[in-house]
Amino acid sequence: MERFAKPGDFCPYADCSEYGKLQDEKQTNIRKYGKTKRGVQRYQCCVCKRTFTATTGTIFYGKHTSEDEILETLALLAEGSRISSLSRVKGYKEDTILAWLRDAREHLEAVEEILLKNYRVTRGQLDAMWGYVGNKGEKKLPRNG
Repeated sequence: MERFAKPGDFCPYADCSEYGKLQDEKQTNIRKYGKTKRGVQRYQCCVCKRTFTATTGTIFYGKHTSEDEILETLALLAEGSRISSLSRVKGYKEDTILAWLRDAREHLEAVEEILLKNYRVTRGQLDAMWGYVGNKGEKKLPRNG
């Protein structure tokens, strides 16, 4: 049976000898190491002694907004809500929402899986949203003639 890695299953630091090696239940080099002020689980690698959080390497790393709030906002964008409308209603800056959207693009498969499973978002809506992200900020070339 295939097992997917979860936060705390391996050391995320590339220069550690345990980098990317999944730990089994009997022998682990990763231990829980308290929580952040926001309640996010911290871990420590017993080999390199460095710490990391459960959100390391995810769209939620370093964010001050809850995972649910970010995902709901992305789902509303996929359903066709405008960024300016969401900014006004939810109270986030347009630049913040755009940053979430760009970060989501970096974690495309995981974000799509959650949005398709937990929100009423269709594949077509997601494709349109990713197309929007790809074109946002690009300057249009002037027409010749």
